[in-house]
Amino acid sequence: MPKRMVLQQYFGYDDFRPGQEPLIDGILAGRDVLGIMPTGGGKSMCYQIPALLLPGLTLVVSPLISLMKDQVAALNGAGIPAALLNSSLDEASYRETCWQLRQGMHKLLYVAPERLENEGFLRLMQEQEISMIAVDEAHCVSQWGQDFRPSYLKIPDFVAQLPHRPVVSAFTATATAEVQADIVQRLELIDPVKIVTGFDRPNLYFEVRRPTQKLPLLTRLVEDRAGRSGIIYCATRANVEKVCDHLRQRGIPATRYHAGLSEAERRQNQDDFQFDRAPVMVATNAFGMGIDKSNVSYVFHFNMPKSLEAYYQEAGRAGRDGEAAECILLFAQGDVATAEFFIHQSGDNNEALTPEELEEIQARDYQRLEAMVGYCKTSRCLRGHILDYFGQRHEARCGNCGNCRRAFVQVDITRQAQMILSCIKRAQAKLGYYVGAVLIIRTLLGSKDKRVLELGLDALSTYGIMKGTDKKTMRDYLDAMEQAGVVTTEPRHKTLRFTPASGAVLFHGKTVSMTQAAETAAPRKRSASAPGAPLSDGAERVLTALKQTRRDLAEREGVPLYVIFSNATLADMARRRPTDLEGFLEVSGVGEVKARKYGKAFLRTLAQVQED
Repeated sequence: MPKRMVLQQYFGYDDFRPGQEPLIDGILAGRDVLGIMPTGGGKSMCYQIPALLLPGLTLVVSPLISLMKDQVAALNGAGIPAALLNSSLDEASYRETCWQLRQGMHKLLYVAPERLENEGFLRLMQEQEISMIAVDEAHCVSQWGQDFRPSYLKIPDFVAQLPHRPVVSAFTATATAEVQADIVQRLELIDPVKIVTGFDRPNLYFEVRRPTQKLPLLTRLVEDRAGRSGIIYCATRANVEKVCDHLRQRGIPATRYHAGLSEAERRQNQDDFQFDRAPVMVATNAFGMGIDKSNVSYVFHFNMPKSLEAYYQEAGRAGRDGEAAECILLFAQGDVATAEFFIHQSGDNNEALTPEELEEIQARDYQRLEAMVGYCKTSRCLRGHILDYFGQRHEARCGNCGNCRRAFVQVDITRQAQMILSCIKRAQAKLGYYVGAVLIIRTLLGSKDKRVLELGLDALSTYGIMKGTDKKTMRDYLDAMEQAGVVTTEPRHKTLRFTPASGAVLFHGKTVSMTQAAETAAPRKRSASAPGAPLSDGAERVLTALKQTRRDLAEREGVPLYVIFSNATLADMARRRPTDLEGFLEVSGVGEVKARKYGKAFLRTLAQVQED
């Protein structure tokens, strides 16, 4: 069967997305491949379609049980024989799946990387004709990736013990050039076909806000988006509990997800989110890879993540259906200290690495954190900042981020910079060492803080000379001074120090300016041809009815909504309004199996709406 026929029959699409076809062709030609494609870019199809065309079995290495379950459910729903083997199966189900594999009843098998180290599983796989091993979330194999899992390093050992080496394919959404090279080396890919389709997600709107109080702003943002599905990421379990409780008290149907909950509650809460019984999910990054809910219209970060890779991966869970979606990060200086704590803690749980490797990884983590903080503080295009990090060329302004929609002005802060530099200089002269930003700010504001008094900083001539300035503005001054290179923060002890340019500001008339937001420009209207273009009033009414039908079918079958159809497919259905099965098959994302399975239900809904 030709690959395009498989695409249409099982997945309901007429054309491949960018990058898919060369990766599929490479696999079918017996080549290893590496695919770097944005979230929602169709990575899974790059190995699922060859799996149906190649003889024998395709083994998919996937990091999360929830991801495996959802993908297997989606494949089975499309008429593709797939199974999983993981710790969620009872003994009887495990034995049944092994028997089915020996009978050749499945084309794809999903397993966690740890499963590859099991001798019984190895013997089972040595009996199979394995044509391909697909490594999902392949950045986990890289020690320089943000989600490094030592078990991924065992994949080449497993491959070497098979009777014949299969094709090895690797896929991820977030990998810098360095991580891409590491994936090729660590997985021992042989002359792979490498496709990087780009990291841009044009339908996502990016914004950073720096509120004095986060919770009131977050609440307003969620209330303004009532009825829409969204994820709110928090850095700690305590913040998840606080935010979720607060939203519930305001009557917002929110649920929560973190590693401190029981497996049963996590599963229940995830189901409530998937089925839109609780359309707002408040979670730590434990609610991570494999979240494939297509109608997430916003992702808010209550705290800053520790890397741009992590942020882009989490933010990328919005707008997977191609509809317009928002990614807003609420930043405070305290987020930096929290991220540093997690970086420091991560080394304590990595016994597989040498002290030298741990030290190098930690240094890389701090570099990533610096890039993340830069994103939060920049006045440049936010999308451009992200794409620069991943090495992709772009326009100077995207027009669809908070900074591009905002007008900026340059404010002269030379006098304030001189006062701050003078305080740093006098504190160092008195104590014999430099101190951090917190003590300098407290001294300048005339604080009665115990530490300030103990060190005698209240005796400095600069004590209290900036009294009346709020702490956020003081931080903004320091950020501007760092960007101008007239002060620097020593990375190990976080102390403020002079640079060669500091004296020029204090004594030789060098000026310092700060970029400041003047006003927010009006959002640009989307064209009718843009992804997620608004539907007509009539089509919106039809879409609402179709979504209810999808929800009813999903709850009856116990599968996530997207397993039935994505939002984009329902939107196309609402525009086309087919009246028979032939027209139903023309809807984007409707394959033959799903047309037979769900066609009558959706056609009945369409007919009822037309009559109304």
